Amino acid sequence: MIEVDHVTKRFGNITAVRNVTFHVEKGEILGFLGPNAAGKTTTMRIITAFLPATSGTVRVAGNDVFEKSIAVRERIGYLPENVPLYNHMKVKDYLRFVSRVKGIDDRNRDSRLEHAIELCSIGDVRETIIGKLSKGYKQRVGLAQALIHDPDVLILDEPTNGLDPKQIIEVRELIKNLGGDRTIIVSSHILPEVSMTCGRVVIINEGEVVAEDTPENLTAKLKGSESLFLRIEGSPEGILSTIKAVPGVMSVTTNGEGGYEVDSDVGQDVRRDLAATLVGQGWGLLEMRPIGMSLEEIYLKLTTREESEV
Repeated sequence: MIEVDHVTKRFGNITAVRNVTFHVEKGEILGFLGPNAAGKTTTMRIITAFLPATSGTVRVAGNDVFEKSIAVRERIGYLPENVPLYNHMKVKDYLRFVSRVKGIDDRNRDSRLEHAIELCSIGDVRETIIGKLSKGYKQRVGLAQALIHDPDVLILDEPTNGLDPKQIIEVRELIKNLGGDRTIIVSSHILPEVSMTCGRVVIINEGEVVAEDTPENLTAKLKGSESLFLRIEGSPEGILSTIKAVPGVMSVTTNGEGGYEVDSDVGQDVRRDLAATLVGQGWGLLEMRPIGMSLEEIYLKLTTREESEV
């Protein structure tokens, strides 16, 4: 649905984005992750045909954003970091104005407006002047304007920026509910937001893509192993020797309270053999779950490695 190929953007002597490449499949929610000034917003603006790239190509639903920018804009809903709201207008009047700007015909305008209001749960403030709304409601109105023409693609730049914890949860759930039917890119520097809403992440640092994968796969690649946490009843000495004997197990450590961390070769699932061996020898297996690096740890490891290579 979205193809970004070798995109570079320069502003004079400054290169904001350098050779960025990634693809987003139809119905996927992709996290575009990086610190402030990493090049996220510049990339989003290029995808939405707001800025031209210096070099490279971008296609949305097969349409080149430079050659067919109008067709691309018709397929995209864009929520920029600073939501474009008219604070003196009522919510419903603003959305009706947006629907006219986006070319929704008179026959469908009311139904599209009502659908966007319902989808974003802003029916209780439809008669309220936007300037009087909370930050969370303003963000919902911004999402409604991005959705009102029923786009195939949503580009959300820092959608939870400045919200309180309750508002963040509400917007996060809304984004997750919008996935599947639409292709969504969520740009953020808030790491937990990406892990809770996105199935795959692209990490950008200093204008360059430094990683692209699922959080789970990034964990395995960076650790060089698959990790499991086990809680087992029994003698630590006997349990340790039992676990070490299971094929594929690289190492095992214990915290002394019945908890064990087991590392295995990348791509090798030892859960079935571990469980069968432990239970077969009479140990009480109380818990087994995968251990992953947090996105914070992944990002720090990637950016630290990049800096050390420069």
